[in-house]
Amino acid sequence: MKRNGFTLVELLVVIAIIGMLVGLLLPAVQQAREAARQMQCNNNLHQIGIAALNHESQLQFYPSGGWSCGWAGDPDMGLGKTQPGGWTFSLLPYMEQNALFQLAADGNPSEPNRAKITETLRTPLSIYICPSRRKAKLYPAGSPASANCNASDQLAKGDYASNYGVTDSVNTSGHPGSYSDALNDRGFVEQNYNGVILSTSEISTAEVTDGTSNTFLVGEKNKATNLYQLSCCCDDNGLFCGADPDNGRVTKLRPLQDRIGYVPRQQFGSPHAGALGFVMCDGSVHRISYSVDEQTFQYLGNRADGEVFSNPF
Repeated sequence: MKRNGFTLVELLVVIAIIGMLVGLLLPAVQQAREAARQMQCNNNLHQIGIAALNHESQLQFYPSGGWSCGWAGDPDMGLGKTQPGGWTFSLLPYMEQNALFQLAADGNPSEPNRAKITETLRTPLSIYICPSRRKAKLYPAGSPASANCNASDQLAKGDYASNYGVTDSVNTSGHPGSYSDALNDRGFVEQNYNGVILSTSEISTAEVTDGTSNTFLVGEKNKATNLYQLSCCCDDNGLFCGADPDNGRVTKLRPLQDRIGYVPRQQFGSPHAGALGFVMCDGSVHRISYSVDEQTFQYLGNRADGEVFSNPF
């Protein structure tokens, strides 16, 4: 009786063909997944932009960059230059996260609620994380804030940074030394940077004289690919800490795509191929090529240099 079946050679040929098809399909699947992650990253920036515009509409200035990395967000210190926490903290009430913003509120602005401020610092938010880089969870902290909270070796982090403008480094020295000084309007140093969200800044749309559609507000920050899960320079503090290269970057140098071993010089950048995302001061989101002209990039980072682009993207 004749039996139907495959020979070993036929089976191996079929397996080889399936392997080839999977090999051809896999890159397409990966590209589709990366496109979806990039779209989510753009949406995060869009939501940040909307929140910043609502903040500016209500208070007549964009969120402050906070005091310095040693300080964390405290709701009892209000919004603006008296708020020690970074712009990421100040935007919480404008992105349906008021409960998190108010977590440490106790009605006593003269004394921080250290335990609750620390709990806030340990609360990850996906809107501040680029899905192509990492997940919203706790990460090691290299030099955690402790001025108004309890030091913690595990903190929530973020992948977006405010625009400090065309400068060598992020200035974190323009803040008072205590709550008492801040509440009595003492110890503030005027920030002469030409960006938009700076240490203790209260910059309005009227001060963005180059036009809100021509000026960076917040963009993706550069980080070495081998350090995504670790603490490193410019990514060692918590998400809601004050002004620091963790949440503020400069436009003096062109942005860079993330790569192994590179320690960022307070630059913008991202894990995405070809370009990174920025939200402008008008809330629009654009992709900026890593090969952007350096002078053009600096113009886009300066809110008032008189260099206006009709269509820079």
